[in-house]
Amino acid sequence: MTQKGSMKPVKKKTEEPELEPLCCCEYIDRNGEKNHMASCLCDCQDLDEGCDRWITCKSVQPEACERIMDTIADRLRIPWLRGAKKVNISIIPPLVLLPAFLHVASWHFLLGVVVLTSLPVLALWYYYLTHRRKEQTRFFLSLGLFSLGYMYYVFLQEVVPKGRVGPAQLAVLTCGLFLILFALYRAKRNPGYLSSPANVDRSLSSSQTECLYRKGQDRTKAFPGAETSGGLNNRTLKEDPKGSSRMLAGSPAKVKEDWCAKCQLLRPARAWHCRICGVCVRRMDHHCVWINSCVGESNHQAFILALLIFLLTSGYGITLTLDTICRDRSVFTALFYCPGVYANYSSALSFTCVWYSVIITVGMAYIFLIQLINISYNVTEREVQQALRQKTGRRLLCGLIVDTGQYNRGLLRNWHQFSTLGTRAFHHPAEDIV
Repeated sequence: MTQKGSMKPVKKKTEEPELEPLCCCEYIDRNGEKNHMASCLCDCQDLDEGCDRWITCKSVQPEACERIMDTIADRLRIPWLRGAKKVNISIIPPLVLLPAFLHVASWHFLLGVVVLTSLPVLALWYYYLTHRRKEQTRFFLSLGLFSLGYMYYVFLQEVVPKGRVGPAQLAVLTCGLFLILFALYRAKRNPGYLSSPANVDRSLSSSQTECLYRKGQDRTKAFPGAETSGGLNNRTLKEDPKGSSRMLAGSPAKVKEDWCAKCQLLRPARAWHCRICGVCVRRMDHHCVWINSCVGESNHQAFILALLIFLLTSGYGITLTLDTICRDRSVFTALFYCPGVYANYSSALSFTCVWYSVIITVGMAYIFLIQLINISYNVTEREVQQALRQKTGRRLLCGLIVDTGQYNRGLLRNWHQFSTLGTRAFHHPAEDIV
């Protein structure tokens, strides 16, 4: 028997019916209904209507095309334990198109020129298309990983059997491939995401919180949404001690600039919001489509390491292949003059893959060079782009080098700071607190 006011009456929970476990080919579709892979072509009104309009030569509305693509993306699945798994459509084109294009390019020299010229153009077009829409895509991650695997497969099938590559050389190339994958795995990890105030441990005392709130309230009246973030000042003091003093001492306009309305937090120095990932990243450099993630404070070193290992491994593989199919010639000469290479389909395919690898390697070498320059001047790619738009940076070598001068402390100190990223809190000089 319960006393009045001491306990509230306990409501009996209604027992919800248990859902039946899904088999390997069943899934819950985007409408919340149970579906089966065998019926992937059934009950698709949008697709039927689109086909009818195509057959009758009528235009299809963009909204209808989006609904068709959403339906295809939802129904494209593979059997898996406890339900079929969805397959991202963007990873499929490289798996199909890359081998087809390379095999066509190996038929004739002119076909090779056309195909190998069009591939970078198509890749750049797709990049700007997705970048303009601020969409996440796994196309380039799939293209990069499949290119590594396919180049290694062609090397094993077409180059190694010719007898010019020894076991030690093959072992070195294989180790380089696995090191690339490991470095990419490290680079794909958390780049330094800033947690929202709701997820931050509120460990400050009440007096500290009240004092910081009183001082910060006057500074944050200039922008909306700041007063509604209960854990704003807690997060600032806990995660970025310098950022809290920057908030209190800075002007309201600067505080408004550092405030992220989407993440509802005050960003520390050099952090930025990625519109593709939808989250703020510490010391954000750029969003890299090749790893489908941002490059920030926690994974910038792994990103540089992955680029370096790729360049060394790719150059070594190109050298071994050209030494096999174009004997007694230097690497540079064999790239542009290798008589009789198209007389044999095996050597033609290997030569085409060499040129494809050269194109990718040159692009990665350019990215690597830009990264080395930015690290030497202690600027991020995001800061470079902002300085170019606002015309505040000092441009050198026709714009290849952009020095903002804000964080540049000399070559050795800049590289020392980069080598300690993600390991400990770096205390900036007083002039860095903006």
